[in-house]
Amino acid sequence: MTTDASGCAKKSRGRPKVFDREAALDKAMALFWQHGYEATSLAHLVEATGAKAPTLYAEFTNKEGLFRAVLDRYISRFAEKQEALLFDDSKRVEEALESYCAEVAACFTSADTPAGCFIVTTSAALAASSEEIASAIKARHAQREETLLRFFEQRQARGEIPASCNISMLVRFVSCMLHGMSVSAREGAKCNELKEIIQTLMRLWPHLVRA
Repeated sequence: MTTDASGCAKKSRGRPKVFDREAALDKAMALFWQHGYEATSLAHLVEATGAKAPTLYAEFTNKEGLFRAVLDRYISRFAEKQEALLFDDSKRVEEALESYCAEVAACFTSADTPAGCFIVTTSAALAASSEEIASAIKARHAQREETLLRFFEQRQARGEIPASCNISMLVRFVSCMLHGMSVSAREGAKCNELKEIIQTLMRLWPHLVRA
């Protein structure tokens, strides 16, 4: 019986670990977020995720495939939560916009993730050779603007924004503000400092919608 038990223990110790895809994506996300796409090598990703290179290749094909999966993971973990606050019909347009921006500020300054916006940070350090990755990031950035446009159009249709208001201008204004907040967070700005910027937006709101 002792021999059988010992044999079972050896077989158990030799069993391969189950690949945790979500955990690997979160660890890869942190690397891309902190260092950018170009500076993050496959060796870095193998070390951070604890997975063997063949496992990562089998799951994601290559580094580009892993990054695309990370981008989807970022959207599901952070962007969708932010957008849910934006499209909260129980709040007035100003309240919904402020809640959305405050959640974005909290994400940019969270101690659990690198500072700033994942999309802004990774796009800033891309080389010319990464055209396909650049296109994927650009498409996601455009999607954020489309989301803001849809939000403002809905609220304009409800009469909360004057029909004469140029909502495309509003989209550009808010997008530039969020971009600037990301850069500030990367440079060390705290959440309360970003929220001061948001408060300025809210004070300007009556003038912006009349523009």
